[in-house]
Amino acid sequence: MRKLLGLLAAGFIAMGVAGQAYAATLDFTGTLDVKINTLDSIVIPGSGTAGVNGAGAAGHLTDLQLPASPFAVTGFVLPVTDPSAYPIAGIQLTGHNAAGNFAGNGGATFGGPMPIVGQSKVCLFDACSAAVSNLSVPLTVVGDGDVALVTGAVNLTVVGAPWTTGTAAVGAVTRMGAVAPASNTGNDGGTVKLVTPIFISTNIGASSIVPGFATLSLAFAPEPGTLAAVGAAFVALLGVGLSRRR
Repeated sequence: MRKLLGLLAAGFIAMGVAGQAYAATLDFTGTLDVKINTLDSIVIPGSGTAGVNGAGAAGHLTDLQLPASPFAVTGFVLPVTDPSAYPIAGIQLTGHNAAGNFAGNGGATFGGPMPIVGQSKVCLFDACSAAVSNLSVPLTVVGDGDVALVTGAVNLTVVGAPWTTGTAAVGAVTRMGAVAPASNTGNDGGTVKLVTPIFISTNIGASSIVPGFATLSLAFAPEPGTLAAVGAAFVALLGVGLSRRR
């Protein structure tokens, strides 16, 4: 009996230690979704390990750090066949996320900066592989809250803003973020949806204002270390049971 209790205690201590690390880091899978006006979304999948709530306890999400580049794409081409989008014939995207730092009290007050490093090429009059004219839209201000200017045959102004789990708006067009469950987001099974507006203006009358949005969706999963600790505890108990039968 003493041996059994000792193994039980060791198993739960191991689980407790893993739980402390688990509160500080969580594995995640997710998508980074970029949508410009009425065009189809460009969806970039990714996964990695996030810092959650510093070294504090898991539960209500108050702090979230993402590493750079779990969401990355090079030369991704989105064909545009909608006649109403002419002369746009495609979008070619190259970029990745910079490190993200989000804080708050969960819900609508949670957010922060995470720039998208790269550019989106708007292919005009023909497919991106044969476009006779292109517009390069810088993305670095997206998710960060700055302004980028591009001058040329078409002048562009791109305005970004930090990410939020609340509401992002470009004029009357809005997107909403979310966390779930509200009281236990920073834990296994928690989900976070952050949004950021992309305001694009041009000197083309019909496209003087082009609304866009980026959406970051994350789902947290248990760390391998936590699963290993739980498995080790049960293996130890199984071994005790077998030895007692012998």
